[in-house]
Amino acid sequence: MGTLAIETKSVGSDIYISLGLNDLGKENPEFPRVLSVLSSLLERSVQRNEMLLENAQIKDVFTIFHGSRAPSLGIRQYIDRIFKYSCCSPSCFVVAYIYVERYIQQTNVHLTNLNVHRLLITSVMVAAKFIDDAFFNNAYYAKVGGVSTVEMNRLEMKFLFGLDFRLHVSVQTFGKYCSQLEKEAAVGIQIERPILACGIKESWSSKDDSSCSSTIAR
Repeated sequence: MGTLAIETKSVGSDIYISLGLNDLGKENPEFPRVLSVLSSLLERSVQRNEMLLENAQIKDVFTIFHGSRAPSLGIRQYIDRIFKYSCCSPSCFVVAYIYVERYIQQTNVHLTNLNVHRLLITSVMVAAKFIDDAFFNNAYYAKVGGVSTVEMNRLEMKFLFGLDFRLHVSVQTFGKYCSQLEKEAAVGIQIERPILACGIKESWSSKDDSSCSSTIAR
C-alpha cells in the first residue's frame, strides 16, 4: 500500500507536479489541478455517450450504478466534494479513472449522467484502499457520496467483480494516464463550475445542508 504514490514521483515529474500529484497536495487548501482536468474529461465523455445512445437509439445496459435520474450535483462538484472529505491522495483520482475505464471495457457499459457519480465514489474508495496508507471506511465514503452504507458495500463488490479484482496499476500505466490527462488539459475546454462546499451529515436532507440533498438519485 502506498507504493504507487512513491514510485510515481519518477514518472514525468513535470506532468506529476503540473497535475498536483505531489505530497503537498494534502496540505494545500486548494484543489489539485488533476480534479478539474478529470472532471472536464468525464463531462465530455458523458456528453458524447449520451448523444451516441440517443442518436443511435441504443438502450444502455442497466447496472447497479445507474440511478433513475441524473443527480443535481455536477461531476466537477462531486469530485471536489470527494477530495475535500476523503483526504485521499490526489493520485487516487488517476487510479480511480484507470479503474473506471477497466470496468467499462469489461462490462460494455456507457458512462452517462445516470452512472458516473456512483462509479466515481466507488472507484476512488477502492483506489484509496489500494494505494494509500490510511483511508476511511465504507460508511464514511457512503456519507461523502450520498448513498447508504448498504448500497456502498454492494457497489464496491460489484465494482471489484467487474474489474475481476485487477487493481494493480503499473508505474508505466499510471504515467500513460497522467500524460493523457495533461494532453486533455492542454487541448480541452475547461468547464468551470462553482465549488459546492457541504458539511457531512447523517442525512443530506437536513435543513443545514439542504443544498446537497438528493445528490444521488434513487
